[in-house]
Amino acid sequence: MEDIEIETVGEATLRDPVLVEGLPGVGHVGKLAVEHLVEEFDSEELTRVYADEFPPQVTVDDDGVTELAHASFHAVSTDGPDLLILTGDHQAQSHAGHYHLTDTFLDIAEDMGAESVYALGGVPTGELVEEPDVLGAVATNGGIDPLSDAGVEFREGEPAGGIVGVSGLLLGLGGRRGLSAACLMGETSGYLVDPTSAQAVLEVLETVVGFEVGYESLEERAEEMKEVVEKIQQMQGQQQGMPTDDDLRYIG
Repeated sequence: MEDIEIETVGEATLRDPVLVEGLPGVGHVGKLAVEHLVEEFDSEELTRVYADEFPPQVTVDDDGVTELAHASFHAVSTDGPDLLILTGDHQAQSHAGHYHLTDTFLDIAEDMGAESVYALGGVPTGELVEEPDVLGAVATNGGIDPLSDAGVEFREGEPAGGIVGVSGLLLGLGGRRGLSAACLMGETSGYLVDPTSAQAVLEVLETVVGFEVGYESLEERAEEMKEVVEKIQQMQGQQQGMPTDDDLRYIG
């Protein structure tokens, strides 16, 4: 196969779509958030992106049928603007791969009419957070006020080390293309899947983009995670054996 191959699997007419990215990262915050949108609204898978930068593996469904690793774009119809959702199970395995794939993702999004980009992810705290704040970063100064009005915090020096992976490059490369690009990062421990943080990020996205979505399934998953945490604490003591702050960094 070529280094990157693009496959069209569906069609949709999008009205001023907003690109929303949620690939695997800390706490799977962004991935949980965008998958929730795909499940809650009418959606259609449009495009698959295959690349030799993804891990050399396939997924296997319940019937034993395999699918090569890829990223997907989904058209999502909300009660507000249309969303163009980018998600998948993997990120690139090299620095150059991140650049090449992000450029491809932006090419696809622009071809579909997207002019605004929101990358979703988590920022690690190293400890459990019951009511996570949402931190923000933007490609240009003009994007700060709308997010601040929606409750997003802009903290000096955070996230430490910056934003790496596709989420960071969507701002860096998207900004160079003249796109309106922002990253919304929910606080999360960094060592558990975090549906609570995913909901916090989505609530901000609702406000700034202009749509409404229910959260019952995310709230159920959050309750399940609380039970998991309680079991871990009972067996090991709170935070015993958990990663330190030095072991955590934002990738999303």
